[in-house]
Amino acid sequence: MGWTDERVELLKKLWQDGLSASQIAKQLGGVTRNAVIGKVHRLGLSGRATPSKPQRTVFKAPRPARPAAAPSAPRRIAEAVSSPQQPTPLRLVDEAPGLATVLTLGAHMCKWPIGDPALDNFTFCGRGCDPGPYCLEHAHVAYQPAQAKKKSGAAELARSLRRYI
Repeated sequence: MGWTDERVELLKKLWQDGLSASQIAKQLGGVTRNAVIGKVHRLGLSGRATPSKPQRTVFKAPRPARPAAAPSAPRRIAEAVSSPQQPTPLRLVDEAPGLATVLTLGAHMCKWPIGDPALDNFTFCGRGCDPGPYCLEHAHVAYQPAQAKKKSGAAELARSLRRYI
């Protein structure tokens, strides 16, 4: 169905009334939403009396103030004795020139880089390694032990409960 003068006038009226393109297409019949949008743009209709979906402002009610607690006797909470975690000691590794270069590095050789890659004297450790890419000495530097999780004691339990009370 084509755009007759009557249908165009009805389109303009419905558009100014704030109806959506889908609603206009249903009322006109025989056209799609996209056809309505295209015709609106070709006609240069931009402003509307009201938006198709008015924005609603959402107001949140203020939270009621917490009642002040009457001072009471201090509560005693058993403190869990936690041992301070020992920092991982720094390991010094002898960084003498390595045994392997990029061209001589093999599958079971330590791939720890020694020196500046931009310089000619750059090498790799080259010592033997069995399970991974580094020898034992360099593996201790490369892989840090996993940090032990805190065991939740009475203090942690009390702190968690205070959050919800």
